[in-house]
Amino acid sequence: MDLKRLLRHLFTDHQTVARAFPAEAMRAIEKAIGEEEKRHGGQLRVAVEAALPLPDLLHGTGSRERAIAWFGRLRVWDTEHNAGVLIYLLLADRRVELVADRGIHSKVGAAAWEAICGEMQQEFARGQFERGAVIGVRAISDLLAEHFPPSGDGRNELPDKPVVL
Repeated sequence: MDLKRLLRHLFTDHQTVARAFPAEAMRAIEKAIGEEEKRHGGQLRVAVEAALPLPDLLHGTGSRERAIAWFGRLRVWDTEHNAGVLIYLLLADRRVELVADRGIHSKVGAAAWEAICGEMQQEFARGQFERGAVIGVRAISDLLAEHFPPSGDGRNELPDKPVVL
């Protein structure tokens, strides 16, 4: 067990999330998702978690494992074209994870997701949380628009509002 990681998780709370993503930032991210989803047939979901629960932390759960678990719980996998993407932010570990459904992942590949994560993490390191999230939403939307044109019904399958876990 890494003591520094344990302490970061114990002292990172919902107030940390509120400082990084105040209400106006959350509204801006929600608006960006809504606007960007008009360009493609995919679905985006943003989830922000302050820190891992103690049992997960003691078990050694990483941000990727946690993101995959939330991908399922938030039903991001359950979209018509298998083109859902979860942007998962674990603030205590300063990690960004993108989990993409098989429909879009098979067309894009891991390198594209890693590049987007890198861009977002650079903005977050500068304290630009809203900007980093919106950059991620737009970059993912560019990929989705390339491979999944908008459907005729314009149905929104997942909520646009970011969720704080």
